[in-house]
Amino acid sequence: MKIYNSMTGKKEEFKPINENKVNMYACGITVYDLSHIGHARQAIVYAMITDYFRYRGYDVKYVRNYTDVDDKIINRANQLGKNAIEFSREQIEETEKDMAGLHITDADIKTKASEYIDKIIDFVGNLVEKGYAYPTEKGDVYYRVRNFREYGKLSNRNVDDMLNGVRVELEEGKEDPIDFALWKSAKEGEISWDSPWGKGRPGWHIECSVMALSTLGETIDIHGGGRDLMFPHHENEIAQSEALTGKTFANYWSHCGLIKINGEKMSKSLGNSLTIRDALKMYNYEVLKYVMFSKHYSSDIDILDSDYVTAESQMYYFYNTIKSMEAFVNQYATESAERLEDSIAGTITEEFIEAMDDDFNTTAAIANLHGIFKYSNGVIKAANKGNREKTANTLKEILEKVKDAYKVLGFFTQDPEKFISELKVKYLGKLNMTEEEITKEIEARKAAKAEKNYALADEIRTGLDEKGIILNDTAAGTVWDIKALY
Repeated sequence: MKIYNSMTGKKEEFKPINENKVNMYACGITVYDLSHIGHARQAIVYAMITDYFRYRGYDVKYVRNYTDVDDKIINRANQLGKNAIEFSREQIEETEKDMAGLHITDADIKTKASEYIDKIIDFVGNLVEKGYAYPTEKGDVYYRVRNFREYGKLSNRNVDDMLNGVRVELEEGKEDPIDFALWKSAKEGEISWDSPWGKGRPGWHIECSVMALSTLGETIDIHGGGRDLMFPHHENEIAQSEALTGKTFANYWSHCGLIKINGEKMSKSLGNSLTIRDALKMYNYEVLKYVMFSKHYSSDIDILDSDYVTAESQMYYFYNTIKSMEAFVNQYATESAERLEDSIAGTITEEFIEAMDDDFNTTAAIANLHGIFKYSNGVIKAANKGNREKTANTLKEILEKVKDAYKVLGFFTQDPEKFISELKVKYLGKLNMTEEEITKEIEARKAAKAEKNYALADEIRTGLDEKGIILNDTAAGTVWDIKALY
């Protein structure tokens, strides 16, 4: 298995610290507002990575944090006249609801910064003793960036270059403009805790260092998060943690790409910051996952409105195929070992692993699905009295292997009939039509054909087609479908 390591800038063979165990920490959400689809992507990605490691037989310990002590949280809580920690608790509850709606594997441990204050104070105190940090008369504590000689090794930045061309206001008591806060002295209207340096609260970066160390140890296998966190957040985590322990903080650094909406960076001021709950009102959770996994997790995504339509049509095709496969299997499958001589069933698991072992290449894994379902539709159409049992037995094997593998992506967890029906109802709403209206037209067309009024029958078909409804005449009668889903 190979994983792209942001620290080295290349794919590397994955070698866990302990033979069959994987410890992974992913930076979570700062809970000052409802979570958006950027948060959804990161949560979906690291849940997928967790699920794939488990699929491959690893024992995974996955930690995701909540930042519940932060400037944005304090400002929002003050605006609302609420206690910041109570406000954070409310926001975490809302986030948990949204994450549940995504139907993803939850983290094994979900840490909150406010629950680690004592350990944060101890961590900062130890950095002061080692000379990597210093307190000010005001009660702030800063990290001496230049004392950590490897600072910038993750983001490939030089300390001096960071300051070139930038006007920096030197804060009171700060030795160097590049130094960052580990502990912030209390301001009026802010939550605070007692510390050796006076009342205050932790800086953002120190929180993750402490929570990762406390839950996973001094060196962890994988540290993940959004690419926007690489600098300064992850860079500062490394500086803090490695200065304290003298050991490598994380062996593999994984960064999830960012999201744009219709070519623009997601922003509340632009009105394009789509919340998870609003997205789930508009789209099925598997459709959202398809959109996320159709691009490699490390790539930035520019999500167009048309991408959701494409995802819906693809998942509609997959579920329709599964429905047909299940119907055929239920009717003709036997206990015999007879199978068709095919090149699909035996390679599903192998090709899925090949794709996913290549830095969790969900794009390639999804591409494989198209071939699998195209073949399955083909053998159903080609089935005859002489090979129905073999065909059904083969389809049963394909279904089992597809569901077993692609549950890692969170696909095919729903009842096909329900998924198909709900999507059709949604698109009927867009077309401003009802199923009753379509049924009435089908009956009128049937009557016209019975009267040999084929011109009227064709006129009805054409009229429905123009409205976005397609008709298919089958042995069991005429069935309708949504044109936009094909």
